[in-house]
Amino acid sequence: MFEVLQNDTLAPNVHRMVIRAPRIAKARQPGQFVIVHPEADGERIPLTIGDADPQAGTITLFIQAVGASTLKIVSTPVGGSLRDVAGPLGKPTEIENWGRVACVGGGLGTAVLYPLAKALAKAGNEVTTIIGGRAKPYIILAEELAACSTELLIATEDGSMGRQGFVTHVLQELIDDPDRRPHAVFAIGPVPMMRAVAEVTRPPGIKTIVSLNPIMIDGTGMCGGCRVKVGEETKFACVDGPEFDGHLVDFGLLMDRLTMYRDSEAKLMADLPEELRDKIIKVKR
Repeated sequence: MFEVLQNDTLAPNVHRMVIRAPRIAKARQPGQFVIVHPEADGERIPLTIGDADPQAGTITLFIQAVGASTLKIVSTPVGGSLRDVAGPLGKPTEIENWGRVACVGGGLGTAVLYPLAKALAKAGNEVTTIIGGRAKPYIILAEELAACSTELLIATEDGSMGRQGFVTHVLQELIDDPDRRPHAVFAIGPVPMMRAVAEVTRPPGIKTIVSLNPIMIDGTGMCGGCRVKVGEETKFACVDGPEFDGHLVDFGLLMDRLTMYRDSEAKLMADLPEELRDKIIKVKR
């Protein structure tokens, strides 16, 4: 069992949970993830390790409750436990000194971006971080990212924080400035956002890495559930990723696969206790 030491709400339906997992904390590297199995016979949920403290033996997970299983995870109180946390899984991010890099995060992808931005800064890169959300309440980890970035830029759809617009607008302005143009871009967030970022960076030929989180079951490459098409090859996000060349990912196929279990998810939501179900319904409204 893995004890929950901290459970904070960062944004509507977004939680930061600190879990006691000493072996994972010691081995984890930026870009890797765990699979959380909150209860017997429950769904296995892949979650990027947002941070780790090897000395304290803890890992930090950022979780958005969008369905029955993630809602059960974030409903675990401090002092409670998760049944299984398996990891670290996936390939670590290949950190090198690119010179200037842009880290682009949307929604919960901002949390996944956090350990990556820290590692890139530590490697000597000039890091410009661009984060976005629907409105100010959905912007998370701005202070933490500012601390490890040369420059932090924020965009919100309603203009309530930073500039009004999308992260792709801010990224395009960065690329258009020869003194600020990044040599590599890392994008993490909703699939449409990552696809849009890849299209912005394609014409100038800027290397673009995206982090994919497709449907995943075992996390070891055995089930094939997380397969994605990258160029002319079929890859498994759990063992070949989760990071891939954004210019080669078939985003259309990925989006189709992400909707495969929509009916099953609706049934799981219907079976939840009413007090839990109401929490996520209120957020979606």
